[in-house]
Amino acid sequence: MQNDIRKNPTFRSQFHEMCARVDPLASNKGFWAELLGIGDFYYELGVQIVDICLATRAHNGGLINLQELCKLLCQRRKNDRELVSEDDCLRAISKLKVLGSGFEVISVGKKKLVRSVPTELNKDHNHILELGQVQGFMTVDEVERRLSWTSGYAIDALDTLLDDGLAMIDDGHRDGKRRYWFPCVSSIISSVGANS
Repeated sequence: MQNDIRKNPTFRSQFHEMCARVDPLASNKGFWAELLGIGDFYYELGVQIVDICLATRAHNGGLINLQELCKLLCQRRKNDRELVSEDDCLRAISKLKVLGSGFEVISVGKKKLVRSVPTELNKDHNHILELGQVQGFMTVDEVERRLSWTSGYAIDALDTLLDDGLAMIDDGHRDGKRRYWFPCVSSIISSVGANS
């Protein structure tokens, strides 16, 4: 049974739910975890997730798409026979909350992002990141127009994302407009990075 749990993400998820209902006070080192070795699986994933988040932080400011994180995790674990699902990643991330603020899953539009820094994003930042998903970047003019904000408010919100490492500046366009790129939500940057 232990091998079935470790090899099958769907069965592992169902088993985890069943154990939570049967013994809600059991910790990760409880009877079932010890018996079946399932607790160690999520802690191992958690360590690998932290490692990936730290390794990619310079590129994404500590905010990585959950799907990309799972893909990188699977690449890292390709020699293991155990499949890893998004649900497994979510469970492992929930175990990381004992480390304090910093590791959590947030939603920006329809995407789930893993935050590995203690930056608090407000609704304004989420709006900008959601708009930035389409083309990978935003300009001050676009933020003003699409969100009906003043220039000062748009610049302040964009600069906060820049200061927190969630945006990068590109001043090299012919039109002279500064572009704020968001590698944490941009599929354009992710696909370029994957090909290089």
